[in-house]
Amino acid sequence: MKTTDHVIELLKQELQGFKPKAEVSHIGTVVEVGDGIARIVGLGQAKSYEMLEFPDNIFGVALNLEEDSVGAMILGDYEKLKEGDTVKATGRVLEVPVGPELVGRVVNPLGQPIDGKGPVKAETTAAVEKVAPGVITRQGVSAPVQTGLKAIDAMIPIGRGQRELIIGDRQTGKTAIAIDTIINQSGQNLISIYVAIGQKASKVAKIVAELEARGAMKHSIVVVASASDPAALSFIAPFVRRPPGREAYPGDIFYLHSRLLERAAKLNKEAGGGSLTALPIIETQAGDISAYIPTNVISITDGQIYLESDLFYQGIRPALNVGLSVSRVGSKAQVKAMKKVAGKLRLELAQYRELAAFAQFGSDLDETTKQQLERGKRLTEILKQRQYEPMPVQHQVAIIYAAINGYLDAVPVEKMADFEAKFHTYLRDRQASLMDKLTKAADLTDALETELKAALDTFTQHHDYEDRGAGFTKSFA
Repeated sequence: MKTTDHVIELLKQELQGFKPKAEVSHIGTVVEVGDGIARIVGLGQAKSYEMLEFPDNIFGVALNLEEDSVGAMILGDYEKLKEGDTVKATGRVLEVPVGPELVGRVVNPLGQPIDGKGPVKAETTAAVEKVAPGVITRQGVSAPVQTGLKAIDAMIPIGRGQRELIIGDRQTGKTAIAIDTIINQSGQNLISIYVAIGQKASKVAKIVAELEARGAMKHSIVVVASASDPAALSFIAPFVRRPPGREAYPGDIFYLHSRLLERAAKLNKEAGGGSLTALPIIETQAGDISAYIPTNVISITDGQIYLESDLFYQGIRPALNVGLSVSRVGSKAQVKAMKKVAGKLRLELAQYRELAAFAQFGSDLDETTKQQLERGKRLTEILKQRQYEPMPVQHQVAIIYAAINGYLDAVPVEKMADFEAKFHTYLRDRQASLMDKLTKAADLTDALETELKAALDTFTQHHDYEDRGAGFTKSFA
């Protein structure tokens, strides 16, 4: 009996402290669902890009606001939804977690971790859809983003805040350039975000493993919308777009790309002074860069790195087509040392490609043309680079200087890789002081050029390729 009295007393206390309050919720009903899209009635007050809550903890985004219904994109397994399901408006515009807590993690487009390392404890969120920085808050691109790839850093430099398109056919090394660039940002005060859209999860896992092995995940975030994920997550990976239906309308497609890429900018000091650099990747069909999507993105970006299948299969990697590749920022995104040595490189390489094509049809060539062809072959060899081996800019400057100034003319083409490997070892082991000076000065002054010439003279004297043709190496005294 005492127990009953006690329970009654507790209930009285609860009832005395009860204060009823009304909670207003905007509720709608699903009338149609399919292909990742739901049509809902009853959500007349829904906002554009507002997050909607479906049963089973599935969320969607209100995109098409029509007179009598709302078209929503489902950010999850839409097959679990059915006609008649209740939908609740959350009042929040689509947002994702942001902050340093995401660095080193692999997440889906909603910021949810998929790497098995526990939750992401981000303290802040940011709206997915936002207005790009205005003209007044921007400043000119002036600092480089070193890719670590000789061919790109020398001829098609990328600057912080630039939008540089990587374009080419399937399997020509487009992703490799992006990954090498990420690896090369260690210690550069840059956070790299790799967005994998529609790729196999196994391929993304290999890339993440490579970044982990090379210490690059310490400054990287990987956002994955794999081929097995719902289609809506592929749309939201870089940002959100409209549901299917208008994807062939040129105005929508241009706006689709531009409102994402326009976010890439170098801000002035009053606006924070940071930068966002974008390297979008587009796949072409049979090398056709005049197709609809390639021209659409080319018109928005500040240049393109065009990779050619023929060059790739010839073993020239990165398979850079110098004639079709361009950086509209140009030498403003180069350190002074690279600007000085690489000035003639692009022209000489383009002339070599033209001469090489012409020389196929005739053997009677004058001595000057032969010399130019031989120099071009060596420049082509020097610009080759293995994947996952980005090179510090001071070493790039040294080897390109050697090639441009004739130090490699006597080296057989088949021995170029051996020469370069030994030259870089020599610079690291015996010319560390010179390399440090080049790094700190970021310029090839007269004094540093004299030192570099002396280092090259010493090295070539002790590595006699001309007489023996087999990479004979003398020992250093």
